[in-house]
Amino acid sequence: MVSTMNEQALSRREVIVGAGALAALAGLAGCSGDGDGAGSMGVGDSGSAAASDDLLAQIQERGSMTFATEGTWSPWTFHNEAGELTGFDIEVARAIAAELGVDAEFAEGEWDGLLAGLDSGRYDTMANGVSVTPEREEKYAFTDPYAYIRIVVITTEDSDIASMHDLSGKTTANTLGSSYATLAESYGATNTGVDDFNQTIELLEAGRIDATLNDEVVFYDYMEQHPEAGLKIAAENSEPTHVAFPLRREAATESLLSAMNDAIASLRESGTLAELSNEFFGMDISQA
Repeated sequence: MVSTMNEQALSRREVIVGAGALAALAGLAGCSGDGDGAGSMGVGDSGSAAASDDLLAQIQERGSMTFATEGTWSPWTFHNEAGELTGFDIEVARAIAAELGVDAEFAEGEWDGLLAGLDSGRYDTMANGVSVTPEREEKYAFTDPYAYIRIVVITTEDSDIASMHDLSGKTTANTLGSSYATLAESYGATNTGVDDFNQTIELLEAGRIDATLNDEVVFYDYMEQHPEAGLKIAAENSEPTHVAFPLRREAATESLLSAMNDAIASLRESGTLAELSNEFFGMDISQA
């Protein structure tokens, strides 16, 4: 988790003092506000004050960078058979942290809580296949894309849905606030909020929803693990979606944004992004 300053609790002592003692204390307090004492305190705090206004400096000072993630969305972010957190996003995050000279730490939770934690400053960014949308760009500063995906409509094999427009009047399920839910609703679907992809598939297979939207690579990964599932891709969005790391849109994140962009460029040039993509997706999604 993101490191925070420990608050020192001061113990309360009930003492009975005379008027003369109170006056003496008041006199001392008045003296402390003048002279070299206050001046040296300001100089001593200047470094910390500068770091507090620069997220990259904070990260480098603590030696770690915190990425928020779900941990339940294979192959982007999940736990392997040994219980270890891994996935394309997780390994890309670790590689970026290494480029910055710090360790990667991860905070797992549900989608809405991750966004709220990013907003409040509990997390530095998110490693969760975050799609860049016009609505999100109004609130967040995004890094350069490190992956490009196509959003598809997933249905049962006997579904009559054949295009995005066929979602009108249908029921879908996705995490609330996700780009998938927003896209489905833009075509007239009624979205049901869920916690993760596994719950979505359960609803779909039970016939409680008509379709769900997700990444093409997530569908193929699921079908590889569940070849008996009677599911298909019924339609796909025409334009590729850019995936990037979101940062709070503020002056404090500007240097971190620049450093992360340099790291992404270095990882792309070295072939690391392509290697990780092929490892987890069986294809290279690091190029448009």
